[in-house]
Amino acid sequence: MFRFILIRLASAIPTLFAVITVSFFLIRFAPGGPFNMERPLPPQIMENINRVYHLDDPLWRQYLTYIQNIVRGDFGPSYVYRDFSIAQLMMQSLPYSLELGSWALLIAVVGGVGLGVVAALHQNSVIDVVVMGFGNIGITIPNFVVGPILALVFSVFLRWLPGGGWGDGSPRFLLLPIIALALPELAVFARLTRGSMLEALHADHIRTVRAYGLPPHVVVVVHAMRAAMLPVVTYLAPATAQLLTGSAVVESIFGIPGVGRYFVQGALNRDYTLVMATVVLVSLFIIVFNLIVDLVYALLDPRVRYD
Repeated sequence: MFRFILIRLASAIPTLFAVITVSFFLIRFAPGGPFNMERPLPPQIMENINRVYHLDDPLWRQYLTYIQNIVRGDFGPSYVYRDFSIAQLMMQSLPYSLELGSWALLIAVVGGVGLGVVAALHQNSVIDVVVMGFGNIGITIPNFVVGPILALVFSVFLRWLPGGGWGDGSPRFLLLPIIALALPELAVFARLTRGSMLEALHADHIRTVRAYGLPPHVVVVVHAMRAAMLPVVTYLAPATAQLLTGSAVVESIFGIPGVGRYFVQGALNRDYTLVMATVVLVSLFIIVFNLIVDLVYALLDPRVRYD
């Protein structure tokens, strides 16, 4: 097991290197730059700025310098938020995204798995139709539509909850963005759980367990769910990385000062270093959670071994 973990961590290095390389050149090939404004700066000032930030260097030299800085843990300065380094911006924004994403992930996993199991146990019933209808709605309606609707109903019309901002971090400020962030993932978890649970309930080993006369709740919870959770756990890695690093749309709609909101502002302002830091952060989360998922596989399925 320890050898497997080391091999996976070693293989993550070229993966992360490839992601950084592609992202570095793609963002620089896009039109515009961090200091392009509606009213252009005088050429002499623009030349001085490019020299200070080394943007006048050849692109290959900028790339090598960035790689060297990344290895040392230096993400560079922000081109837009000039009073802060990228590390400072990430340290300030990441706790907001982690708290918001953790609650959204908990609601999505617990609610989605619970609804999926209930739907599978009542296959083709009214409950199953309602749960799957809710799942289709949650998947098809994006959160940039759900967010404004929630704010319009509960903040403007009913005046029950604030329409945006972090405030004091109390649940009344976080409830709407958490729901908007969790709803699509909850729908995906519900559909995945229902499908895999139906397959598990009709498996041969479940028929054998039922023939031994075990109580229905033991058959479902101990035996069927263990097999049914494999597809759910597979999807859990990218979903966790997406939720914990902040949804760009939801944080922008509700004015949450998280990583996602900084990513949107960085992309709009061509803040190269800020966008790159966000890409690296999301990539690290995906790599780590994929490793965790592989380890959980061995716990759920005894046939999986990483010797």
